[in-house]
Amino acid sequence: MKEKPGDVLEYVKPKRILIPILIGLGVSTFLLIRNFKPEAFDGIEWTWRSTFWIAMALLMVVIRDLAYMYRIRVLTENELSWRRAFDVIMLWEFASAIAPAALGGGFAFAILILNKERIKMGRSISVIMFSSFLDGMFFALIAPLVYFLEGKDRIFSNINTESMQQISFGEGLLYTFWTIYFVVLAYKLFVAYALFVNARAVKWALIKIFSIRFLRRWRYKVMLTGSDMVTAAKELRSQGIGYWVKSFFWTCVSWSARFIIINCIILAFSSEWPDQFLLYARQVIMGILMIGSPTPGGSGFAEWFFENFLGEFIRNPTLTVSLAFLWRLISYYPYLFVGSIVLPKWVKRVFSNEPFKN
Repeated sequence: MKEKPGDVLEYVKPKRILIPILIGLGVSTFLLIRNFKPEAFDGIEWTWRSTFWIAMALLMVVIRDLAYMYRIRVLTENELSWRRAFDVIMLWEFASAIAPAALGGGFAFAILILNKERIKMGRSISVIMFSSFLDGMFFALIAPLVYFLEGKDRIFSNINTESMQQISFGEGLLYTFWTIYFVVLAYKLFVAYALFVNARAVKWALIKIFSIRFLRRWRYKVMLTGSDMVTAAKELRSQGIGYWVKSFFWTCVSWSARFIIINCIILAFSSEWPDQFLLYARQVIMGILMIGSPTPGGSGFAEWFFENFLGEFIRNPTLTVSLAFLWRLISYYPYLFVGSIVLPKWVKRVFSNEPFKN
């Protein structure tokens, strides 16, 4: 079915943008009221150090987006200009911000965006599917690395020990982390087999499985997914080693910049130098846990995890919720607003072009 401008603009309805904002602000407000102590803010001073590290946090946001833009250009073999790459990434981030990660985080919308940028459907499917695969592989490699380097006791430790809401991250959260990790790993290995080994066999197996009576209602969607994998596999197998190395390198740069944003924010308001690698490791674990978030863009969950997973790195516990809000203000909310501005202009541009035949 052919997409219409009105169908695409459904993504920019105010309620779709307001829901994650209200959830995030609601959780932040609740946590702030519960922990608020006016006297705790008396000793806070904005210094050159604060200015420097906040500027570094903003720079990490830019690096994160530039790395994604560079990756999308590599994956499309420079068919996208930098301006068009910017639109694609901003709209993809926007779609991810208003869709739960557990439901794919705007995966299908990203394929539509790329196709409307005059990238053939087969290439669009392969690029977005491979991008998602690269993101998953980053976590598949980095999560066990930081876990075994730092150890269970240092990552899943008691935190916020001076605050009212002390939480012990014991076996329950540990098992949740490994459960989500292995589910994601299994899915990415399944996608890898389909993309690089035998896509048609995977499609056939999926159709057979979803032909079972109680699964039959999803058979058509699974058949489409299988067809997408076959199409993507054909596109990807023709690529050289440089294609894989460059795309994975920029994936690592983008995700690392995303995590270092928090390192910079905490350094801006800390008189000491926290354990930077442990802080990075905790964020990797948070990233895995938030994949299971049912809320748009992890709203609510992100703020809660920040307070209870990173609180020990902030000497003034009362500041924890405020810094969590600052983190989301820098790294999440802008995509909601930028996306809502870019989307109507993008729709006008791509739908005003001559019809594009796939």
